[in-house]
Amino acid sequence: MALVLLPGLNNLIEDISEEKKLPPPVVESALREALLKGYERYRRTLYLGISEDPFEEDYFSNFDVGLDLEEEGYRVLASKIIVEEVESEDHQIAIDEVRQVAEDAQIGDTVVLDVTPEKDDFGRMAAATTKQVLAQKLRDQQRRMIQEEFADLEDPVLTARVIRFERQSVIMAVSSGLGRPEVEAELPRRDQLPNDNYRANATFKVFLKEVSEVPRRGPQLFVSRANAGLVVYLFENEVPEIQEGSVRIVAVAREANPPSRSVGPRTKVAVDSVEREVDPVGACIGARGSRIQQVVNELRGEKIDVIRWSQDPGQYIANSLSPARVEMVRLVDPEGQHAHVLVPPDQLSLAIGREGQNVRLAARLTGWKIDIKNASEYDQESEDAVVTELIAQRQEEEALQAEAEARLAAEQAARAEEDARLRELYPLPEDDEDYGDGEGEFSNAEPTDPERADAGQVDAEPSDAEPDGDRER
Repeated sequence: MALVLLPGLNNLIEDISEEKKLPPPVVESALREALLKGYERYRRTLYLGISEDPFEEDYFSNFDVGLDLEEEGYRVLASKIIVEEVESEDHQIAIDEVRQVAEDAQIGDTVVLDVTPEKDDFGRMAAATTKQVLAQKLRDQQRRMIQEEFADLEDPVLTARVIRFERQSVIMAVSSGLGRPEVEAELPRRDQLPNDNYRANATFKVFLKEVSEVPRRGPQLFVSRANAGLVVYLFENEVPEIQEGSVRIVAVAREANPPSRSVGPRTKVAVDSVEREVDPVGACIGARGSRIQQVVNELRGEKIDVIRWSQDPGQYIANSLSPARVEMVRLVDPEGQHAHVLVPPDQLSLAIGREGQNVRLAARLTGWKIDIKNASEYDQESEDAVVTELIAQRQEEEALQAEAEARLAAEQAARAEEDARLRELYPLPEDDEDYGDGEGEFSNAEPTDPERADAGQVDAEPSDAEPDGDRER
């Protein structure tokens, strides 16, 4: 068959390359795949209304499309195996036919033949398929480049613009800042802030949470307004001392979406200074609160407590309960990280916070279990008795856990030993030195012990520890 001409092919490739911001070779590859799908559709339409489609899913795997950019056209090519008798005309060709043009051809060789249909025979359905597949392949290439573009960004915070809404998610336009056009990113409901007004074209700072592969959608960007990393980024931008390294953010605990509407978003940030003369809290707050106010404004009024980190757990816990005033911190179980915090009666509700938010964030920030106690009613003797009982209970649970782990390790060792013994008695195919060379016969292998299937498996128990997802540093 002759070359099927596509006038303006080179200009088409250049225009698509410029519009989609894709390299020309990528566009050419997408066009070849689309034309091949169009050819498949053309072949299938020949059987419409006559008989069932005889082609299997991978029937056209030996077909390809060649683009001729000089003459601006394409050809459909088929790789066929030379055989004595042809069973499939699309995959095989008779040796007698080939030897008419190539006398040295041998059975088993592969030849490439031009099977391009006439342009008029291609059909409207095949042309429509080609157009649809080309658009899809270009979108897939764009998504793949997006994944590569955003996966290794050093700066995970982007400026995003609201473009539309899908169910409870906000679809935003973001840019990597690498000179490429904006792309879409999804802001799920759980990552939105309750105080945000997501109106069309409104702009926000968002944290690039992940670039993941979504079934039937390809690479997809997911961003967040609730991630603690956004708070860290905003402070780094507003506080020069953090950029210079004289002040560092040690930990962040954030509750951007409280369980109750009566409780607003709140964040606690623990900071420390590398240089003694620098006040880390004052540096983050700024003159008359100017620096922290910029962060609060970007987070639409979210309450932020900046506290000083300390190596002394008691002092760190007392600081973390700010703005409440603490009388004493008793580390009743240092090994189990359990502390009693004594506060005056008038500070009790402030230390606990509305619906326990303040103490909950303090516990997440410090990693300690914190019990707020009324200093005027605190009975140390009775409290110590309760704590002693709790410690004994914790130690008993730890002992049981250690015993279970030791028993599991012993069972695994016994299974491994039994597996080794059975391998000596009943060698597996892969134990044979000649395995994999295609010469071994294993149909008469002896049946193996069913217990061997369990050898080497590990039964993992779920951890009781909560992941510290709020600590960014």
